Amino acid sequence: MKQRLLFLLLLATGSLSVEAQNRKYLVLLKDKANTPYSISRPQQFLSPRAILRRDRQGLAVQEKDLPVNPAYVTALQQTGARIWFTSRWANAVLVETTETNLAAIRALPFVAGIESNRSIGNARIGYSQFASDPRSNKLEQADPSLYGNASEQLLQIGVDKMHARGYHGEGMLVAILDAGFRNANQVPFLSYLFQENRVIGTYDFVRKETSVYEDDAHGLQVLSIMAGYQENKLVGPAYKASYLLLRTEDAATETPLEEVNWLLGAEYADSTGVDVINSSLGYTTFDDPTQNHTYNDLNGQTTLVSRAARWASEAGMLVVVSAGNEGNDPWRYMGAPADVATVLAIGAVDRNGNKAAFSSYGPTPDGRIKPDLVAQGAGTTLGSATGSISTGNGTSYSSPLVAALATGFWQANPRLTVAQVIECLRKSGSQFATPDNERGYGIPNFERASAIAAESYSLLIYPNPFTGADRLTVQWNEIPLNQVIDATLTNSAGQVVWRQNYSSDRAIHVSLQPLSLSPGLYFLTLSSPTTKRTVKLMKN
Repeated sequence: MKQRLLFLLLLATGSLSVEAQNRKYLVLLKDKANTPYSISRPQQFLSPRAILRRDRQGLAVQEKDLPVNPAYVTALQQTGARIWFTSRWANAVLVETTETNLAAIRALPFVAGIESNRSIGNARIGYSQFASDPRSNKLEQADPSLYGNASEQLLQIGVDKMHARGYHGEGMLVAILDAGFRNANQVPFLSYLFQENRVIGTYDFVRKETSVYEDDAHGLQVLSIMAGYQENKLVGPAYKASYLLLRTEDAATETPLEEVNWLLGAEYADSTGVDVINSSLGYTTFDDPTQNHTYNDLNGQTTLVSRAARWASEAGMLVVVSAGNEGNDPWRYMGAPADVATVLAIGAVDRNGNKAAFSSYGPTPDGRIKPDLVAQGAGTTLGSATGSISTGNGTSYSSPLVAALATGFWQANPRLTVAQVIECLRKSGSQFATPDNERGYGIPNFERASAIAAESYSLLIYPNPFTGADRLTVQWNEIPLNQVIDATLTNSAGQVVWRQNYSSDRAIHVSLQPLSLSPGLYFLTLSSPTTKRTVKLMKN
């Protein structure tokens, strides 16, 4: 059934009427002391799918994952401020209030300060079973003619091979953070998506409502690139995945408030259990030039949206973002959050693999390669809000291609961590050995990424050597899910010193500290119903 988690994120009070002098502020809190929530009970604030995503990657629930203390929210409300949203990761509350009332808010003992020490904008006015697909398996015959005009952009990154192996995004959950999805529930190329109830939730963080289908059409175009299905016209790489549609961008304005909305959308995606986030958004300049980001701000740590993207990655989600369209402008660099080291920033090329002139450049101020990868963003085939198939230019359109490719790749390699998915995709790039700041590591490819995953991650045990204080992590990726693994540790004399059974659907975490093992050589044997592997371990 669909997970209803908005009650943790959306703490609404008062009516929607606002006074002209009201402004929005992100109030930062000092701590989460005396909270009723606990990291030992993550089901209080995370869906089972979100917990499983962390568990499979060996990621512990942390204090930053806890919701904001409700008592602090109540105290803020009692100052007269209107509460819009709360942020778990930033430990913050988005309030609407007057500048005069800020003194009372700042005086509260649990308030650490105000984000950027100023206003961030004026006050303006579901997990379910994934349905089986009734369509034929034509695409599993890898017939590119079925892709229609989208054929070149799909073949360029190896989607035909991905589909031929039976991966179309089944069982994966993707969030799209964008400016709106006008008419997405009415156009023919997305009809299967809605008939099969694979849009599992929507929310508009700009207007604080659930509907997203009457606003800007940019998100619709992105969704069509990823999930469209109209034979001989348009096919998306991940057309059988499920989607969460989130409006975080107000196309009519450009304020730091949209970075807050992005943070809130990413947290909503996390708590719902999303695997992959695509965001064709980037931030450098605002309506108020005094709030613009500088190049030196693009270090992956400074801007709020970049911090949000890093937190999303740390929660085990793959974040894929557009690099930006400023390649022809005096400001030629990527925007935030494309500057984050743990996200994939995507530039644009044409159908021949040549860099699109508008595609933004790297590097980051600290010298990291950006963009990470590129895909066709010049003449990209996509669907429009009128229901027709057209083309468009922008890294907004290359990013969803890579995000959808990554969705199918992760489906094919479900026990990889988000860091390993990123590494495989980067290494699959057409110029991985000679990256640059125009096309990054190049054009990714499904078959190359799959070969890298098979070679590098069939069985991982770390750390090795280990100490008595270490916890071993075992990832055995060459066996199917839902098998019982027998793990046995023997010493150099052949004596069994430890034995335990595990499930193959998650990473194995082994604490050997209670055994008080002597330094030396040990052998860990892993046995499933179909496969057996023995690995040497060294205890320091």
